[in-house]
Amino acid sequence: MKRGKLIIVSAPSGSGKSTIVQWLMNEHPELHLAFSVSCTSRAPRGTEQNGVEYFFLSAEEFRQRIAADEFLEYEEVYENRFYGTLKEQVDRQRNAGQNVVFDVDVKGGCNIKKYYGDEALSLFIQPPSVDELRKRLEGRGTDTPEAIETRLAKASYELTFAPQFDRIIVNDDLETAKAEALTVVGEFVSK
Repeated sequence: MKRGKLIIVSAPSGSGKSTIVQWLMNEHPELHLAFSVSCTSRAPRGTEQNGVEYFFLSAEEFRQRIAADEFLEYEEVYENRFYGTLKEQVDRQRNAGQNVVFDVDVKGGCNIKKYYGDEALSLFIQPPSVDELRKRLEGRGTDTPEAIETRLAKASYELTFAPQFDRIIVNDDLETAKAEALTVVGEFVSK
């Protein structure tokens, strides 16, 4: 069996990253894409199951695994609230022939790319402009004006990371961005 490839997808919030990734995964089974199953120290929500959506670890166990250098990338988002990707889990998925998709923040994406080099394809989904990003975030109707300002400030910072990615896909038209992502990912996994 052919060992799976690695596809890293990063973007500022509201850029359409998750929409594009979900479309690739749901509409293109020929790509054999599977999400990287990450770890978190938060409690499961709703019907989430250990090993499906996340591996649920205690904050202490998370720290022990950090100390043992078991993570490709991790972040302490809030005090004692960790998220991260285990090297061992990625290897397990790749050895099963899955092309592993990382839907991660820009720093995590850069760290994973640095670790795997040419074995990974890194994509940056970029909004056409910060103004357009504002319209999208406001259009969602899910955030307060203060939260939108925080997200926009973070997005401006995250946009500075775009040149570190293999490909930048500007999402000014969703169908065009999806088609470009399909072409780039398809070429990469067929190598």
